[in-house]
Amino acid sequence: MPTAKVNRKRRMITRPAPIHTPAPVRVPPKVEVPSTEAPAPSGLLWKHRIAPAILLVLVTLAIYYPVVHHPFTNYDDGEYVHDNPNIQNGITPAMLRWAFTSIEHANWHPLTWISHALDWQLYGWDPSGHHLTSLLIHALSVVLLFLFLAQVTRSTARSMLAAALFAVHPVSVESVVWIAERKNVLCTLLFLLALLAYAFYVRRPGVIRYLLTALLFAASLAAKPMTVTFPFVLLLLDFWPLQRIQGWTQPSPNLPAPQLQVWKIALEKLPLLALSIADSAVTMRAQAVAIRSAHQSPLISRVENAIVSYARYLWNAVWPTRLSVLYPFPSAGWPGWRALLSAVLLVSTSVWVWRERTRHPYLITGWCWFLGMLVPVIGLVQVGEQAMADRYAYLPLIGIYVAAIWVLSDVAQKTSVRVRRYVAVAAGIILLSFSFLAWRQVGLWHSNLELWSHAVEVTENNNAAEDVVGSELFTDAKNKGLRYSDEARVHFQNALRIDPKDSQALLYLGMDLQARGQLQEAIDRYRLALLYGDDNWLKSKILSGIAGCYELQGDFVAARQYFSDALKVNPKPDSESFLGLARTFTDEQIVKLIATLNSHPTAQGYWQLGQLQEAGGYNSAARSSYQYALQLDPHLEAARVALSRSTSNLP
Repeated sequence: MPTAKVNRKRRMITRPAPIHTPAPVRVPPKVEVPSTEAPAPSGLLWKHRIAPAILLVLVTLAIYYPVVHHPFTNYDDGEYVHDNPNIQNGITPAMLRWAFTSIEHANWHPLTWISHALDWQLYGWDPSGHHLTSLLIHALSVVLLFLFLAQVTRSTARSMLAAALFAVHPVSVESVVWIAERKNVLCTLLFLLALLAYAFYVRRPGVIRYLLTALLFAASLAAKPMTVTFPFVLLLLDFWPLQRIQGWTQPSPNLPAPQLQVWKIALEKLPLLALSIADSAVTMRAQAVAIRSAHQSPLISRVENAIVSYARYLWNAVWPTRLSVLYPFPSAGWPGWRALLSAVLLVSTSVWVWRERTRHPYLITGWCWFLGMLVPVIGLVQVGEQAMADRYAYLPLIGIYVAAIWVLSDVAQKTSVRVRRYVAVAAGIILLSFSFLAWRQVGLWHSNLELWSHAVEVTENNNAAEDVVGSELFTDAKNKGLRYSDEARVHFQNALRIDPKDSQALLYLGMDLQARGQLQEAIDRYRLALLYGDDNWLKSKILSGIAGCYELQGDFVAARQYFSDALKVNPKPDSESFLGLARTFTDEQIVKLIATLNSHPTAQGYWQLGQLQEAGGYNSAARSSYQYALQLDPHLEAARVALSRSTSNLP
């Protein structure tokens, strides 16, 4: 309402002007803008954080729970856990000193050793507990990935879908169900904790929060050196979704954080980069004995394999139906067309991602996350005989999951409601399909024979898988009381067809020939295996095999010499070579006594022969000797007692 006008000179009140009522003004309806703050600690917290996290855990456990019934595998589980005396001591000061100073198995990963020792202290020989620990670590990593993405993007649905892909993707199976690969899941858990700490740091920078980030990063390196690219991952996150780089992007509407000039952003990462360099130096020293020489793997072959492997990892991310526990390194290299096609795919994708950096910045973050995190394990420095491995993609593929979910969501938002429903249904079908494939992949690890037979089926020229399948069949035949296995022999021959210098195949073929009584042929195979073998355990087995052949030929002097050589390579008092060496003395006495009894048979002599045969492990022959002694002298009580004892010990 207009107020009365005061005339100060006359001090008179003028007549008020007529009041005109203005026309009504249309006020546009108030538009609710989604808040960029964290959900309130009420129903929204349950809906946007707790409930999705619980659902992700339940899905993960449903797919992976069968693993708790799986045994230890024959693939490094012994060396890492059940045959490792340092681990079986549990958590002790001596064990901790060993863990932080050991570079066994071509790695420095003390936290991994400590986790195995703690498991052994809790569960001992029961593999269920060891598997359960790895499964729980994976489930917790899934939750941490969801919480991190939801924290920095404020998108619950997209974050949940990306975490679900990480949880159920079949490529993740190897890292979770393989006990010896505990280092991968533990490293990833600590890496994701470091990312969460960094998200809190950028929101409110401070020394304590920065030190917490650095400490968690150092812990992830102490579990596995896979995360040496962490400082570069942070630079990617600074671009998107944190949007901290001044002049490159607008401040993030989702996570309020002060923007800095690019040189300050880079300077901020130098202490973390120093940790990466230090850990890389330690790792290179640890892996010196495992790195393949330029003669074994020429640089051009390694570069070619790296390019092809990037493309293969992408294919496995999209179509994970032929996953293998081991992908062999191609001895003759990849066909030129395949390397060229892979290079075209990588370059064209990189160009497209760069062009879309403004409209879809998450693409460059996800793509470079994938490319960069694979660099330490892509094979430019070749360690081992694998061309690639599913465990190497466990963490890098998170970048692909994030990029795929965000770009598909953005595309779907621009379509009709009906199309968005189709997209949602398609996403559900994909997740269900991946879940089924992951569940089936978990089942393959229930048996060494099934796991490696699958590797033979889905890969080409995999002589290592042929070796393992053959050895499993050979051992199974022995356990059934058979001397050899024709099926196993086929696999050994396949391995030698692929690689004539395969020392393990030559060893097992020698064992097969020895079991068939073809002793000289077996010795020839053993000698050839010894020529190509470079592992102490393998050399010890080969030397023991040669000694066993000479033992069967009655040449005990030569047998003792080879058993002694085997002990020098593998000086374990309970080893096969130690027992074999002791057995040669018994065998020699048996041979001499048999010669005496052939000319002068006595009941007492056959009882003594049975004693020697029983001591040498020839139980069937010992029973026959006791029976013959009783035929010669039915009243020889010592022979009767020995026969009764040996008969009661029959399986």
